[in-house]
Amino acid sequence: MEVFRICKEEYSGQIKASGSASRWNVQGHNVIYAGSSRSLSTLELVVRRASIIPILNYKVMVIAVPDDDNIISHIYSSELPQNWRTLAAYSRLQEIGTRWYTTQKSLVLKVPSAIIPYEYNYILNAEHPDFNRSVKLVRVEDYFWDKRLL
Repeated sequence: MEVFRICKEEYSGQIKASGSASRWNVQGHNVIYAGSSRSLSTLELVVRRASIIPILNYKVMVIAVPDDDNIISHIYSSELPQNWRTLAAYSRLQEIGTRWYTTQKSLVLKVPSAIIPYEYNYILNAEHPDFNRSVKLVRVEDYFWDKRLL
């Protein structure tokens, strides 16, 4: 399957984790967030940045990962706390992500989008033994901000 990551141009040449904390991981855990579509990845970027910054050059990374059941773990929204979409739930979601990351249960964690119901994001564990063999950068595409969004 292909997943999509939008990032600044300078970071688009290789699949690399920053180790920065986010919704599903704590600081120091090397994970890569990607969306199930370019449009979901766009919305995730806007929410994370809290604005659109059209002067920065962005690229879309198209990343291939196997969609075998043994490579992907799935978190369903029904398994999450009632307030899982809020900032107040971050610590609980980070606990779930930490458990997945440290046990290396799977290479990929499929999680519900907090922005768009019934759509999913994918978290790739860059420290998983299968990462280098299974995760591939297919291509890098140009990205632009439609002026109507600004």
